[in-house]
Amino acid sequence: MLIYNTLSRKKEEFVPKNTVKIYVCGVTPYDEAHLGHARPSIIWDVIRRYLEYTGHKVKMVQNFTDVDDKIIARSLKENRPALEISRYYSERYLNSMDMLGVKRCDYYPKVSEYIDEIIKMVEGLIEKGHAYEANGDVYFSVESFSEYGKLSGRNVEELRAGARIAVDENKKDPTDFALWKRAKEGEVSWDSPWGKGRPGWHIECSAMSLDLLGENFDFHGGGLDLIFPHHENEIAQSEAFTGKEFVDFWVHNGLITINNEKMSKSLGNFVTVDDLLAKNNKEEIRFYILSTHYRSPLNFTWDGLADSAVL
Repeated sequence: MLIYNTLSRKKEEFVPKNTVKIYVCGVTPYDEAHLGHARPSIIWDVIRRYLEYTGHKVKMVQNFTDVDDKIIARSLKENRPALEISRYYSERYLNSMDMLGVKRCDYYPKVSEYIDEIIKMVEGLIEKGHAYEANGDVYFSVESFSEYGKLSGRNVEELRAGARIAVDENKKDPTDFALWKRAKEGEVSWDSPWGKGRPGWHIECSAMSLDLLGENFDFHGGGLDLIFPHHENEIAQSEAFTGKEFVDFWVHNGLITINNEKMSKSLGNFVTVDDLLAKNNKEEIRFYILSTHYRSPLNFTWDGLADSAVL
């Protein structure tokens, strides 16, 4: 089985060993699931089903980022608890994937359920000299990890030179990234050794995968837009913490676009799964998504989806 590995930038043979362990970056549940969410879920559903069909046991994890700036913003706007919003849309997402015929993962961990593990990992990174605290925030020191950039091909010096002028004054280096954020008024927060706060974006996936899949696992999936900074930062903090290679195969899917612009909730140009299912059945939607190479962009049109329905 040959699979393109983003890390090596080439196709490599995958030889399954015992249980195949897969981690796929999930959604930030603050609105309805859309086609951009459906694509990676359907792609990984096919991969998983193939592995199981060929006799392999699969352990699959997809997270929910239920603590995030977008959820907090909606919480403040609607005067509703942030975790109430994220719980509602997490269930909506799972129901949407059910309707698309996506087999449920073995685990759907949430940030809010992993605060203790995240704090423990951040403490470990500080002890190992890979992170530092500054005024209630904790940052990962990119300079401390010599292999930073190996996934994305980014050069640290170029990143430093291209950093915005308004650099966070708490950072020792503009390329450093947040592991823990000091709480702001009105935000959901937890007690920590550095005061009340919440996890940074990247640390959640490292803590969850370490707990559920171990220090090394087979596949990590997600959209091409996650290669940098999210997955690059995951590698840095995970390998700095364990001293071992984090993931064997990095597999990234192309993005869904509308009018050649990325489909996203923040841009308001998304088509929900409910919209799709109102006009097409799940087989037609799955065929439409799988008719384009998984690493290529897919520019959505209703005409294109209609064509899939007649094939």
